[in-house]
Amino acid sequence: MFKSGAFVAEQIDPVAEAQIQPNGVDLTLDAVFEQIDPGRIGRDGKEIGERQSVPRDERDEDGPETYYLTPGGFVVRYAETVRIPENHVGYIYPRSSLLRNSCMLNTAVWDAGYEGRGEGLLQVHHDVELERGARIAQLVLADAEHEGTYDGSYQGEHTG
Repeated sequence: MFKSGAFVAEQIDPVAEAQIQPNGVDLTLDAVFEQIDPGRIGRDGKEIGERQSVPRDERDEDGPETYYLTPGGFVVRYAETVRIPENHVGYIYPRSSLLRNSCMLNTAVWDAGYEGRGEGLLQVHHDVELERGARIAQLVLADAEHEGTYDGSYQGEHTG
């Protein structure tokens, strides 16, 4: 069973009232990156390819920080620290406004015990402008039976 947005909000910091939805909580955009070097995923480990920050759009110095993205793949980092409680699993879905702007957000399962400021893969199919702090994804939590909790290499990512 999926949890209420109010329950999900208790697992996120910071969270504003406007982010709380009936069935989850919206996650906001912190930063955008482009992978510039190859990575490697093997049977004995993994290496994440080198990344560089996508420059913010500087057309309006007095306006909000924005990213003007052309078609391609980008790694987005969420602004909120998420904690997936025991006996739960987290799923992240794109907000419909991304889809309506020809963008797709790919994510993975977030296991019980995970804590951090996670990332997603943003596929841009038509030029789009994203403001830092814009709501781009929604986290939902579901009840889940499990043995053990997450203790992988991404534990605590981007929190310190």
